[in-house]
Amino acid sequence: MNPTEAYEHCESLTRRAAANFYYGIRLLPRQKRLATCAVYAFARRIDDIGDGQIDRARKSELLNVAEQALQAASTSSIDPVIVALADAHERFSLPIEALEDLIAGVRMDVEGASYESFEDLLVYCRLVAGSIGRLCLAIFGAREQEQAHRLADDLGVALQLTNILRDLREDATLGRVYIPREDLRRYQVSDEGRFEGGEGQLDALTRFQARRAGEWFDRGLELVPLLDRRSGACVLAMANIYRGVLRCIEDDPERSRAVRVSLPIWEKGWVASRSILTATLKRPPVRDRRWQLP
Repeated sequence: MNPTEAYEHCESLTRRAAANFYYGIRLLPRQKRLATCAVYAFARRIDDIGDGQIDRARKSELLNVAEQALQAASTSSIDPVIVALADAHERFSLPIEALEDLIAGVRMDVEGASYESFEDLLVYCRLVAGSIGRLCLAIFGAREQEQAHRLADDLGVALQLTNILRDLREDATLGRVYIPREDLRRYQVSDEGRFEGGEGQLDALTRFQARRAGEWFDRGLELVPLLDRRSGACVLAMANIYRGVLRCIEDDPERSRAVRVSLPIWEKGWVASRSILTATLKRPPVRDRRWQLP
């Protein structure tokens, strides 16, 4: 399979599966857009292994296979995702170690990792989401590289913390609890994955986690002025769609625990359009003060 066909496969998959991310990705110039879709397609594959309805041993085996394919990545492969990823690596010098970090993070899911403190959870978030931020930064390019890498990693953490809040019930059914146990104890909520406790306690816990994620967004979005206009617009669109989800969770924690929160299509389109203007003006992001922790 040639790279053009491989990229088409990855873009089609991204458009179909990445309901939030594609609103930002589509704002990129063509080559950057295609490379980002290649990264997403590989990440989606790894996530699907971790979330699959197969036993732990088989998941570990599939992750090993994916890691081996990554290490031997070539445009002569018959796997369209690997072909596109190899071509993107040649064009943008993708940090392959970041993709290895992603696999390591999903291994933590497969092995049933739990998190006593936020610092423990932070290790996981940097592996599964900060790694994607670093990969995207290689594609986007940025001024002040050292600072940009740190901020891209912070933004990845913010996105992952939002995902954790949005998927609390679904993850619990899989036996996964990402909320740090120290926080569960602080709000007197069961630490066994059932999220048992009074609604007031659950609401307070949810709002605390939302404020924490909001602070990571505040830091991570300082990346935008370091990017070119279209890359900045892409980052703003993706981040602000997730910030919209986060606000919905904070405004109605009880509902967010019952259904998976998502923004309507018209609002996602509006956010993407506004992001272009904001990135053009090169304005630093406005901090949402209600997310500041006490």
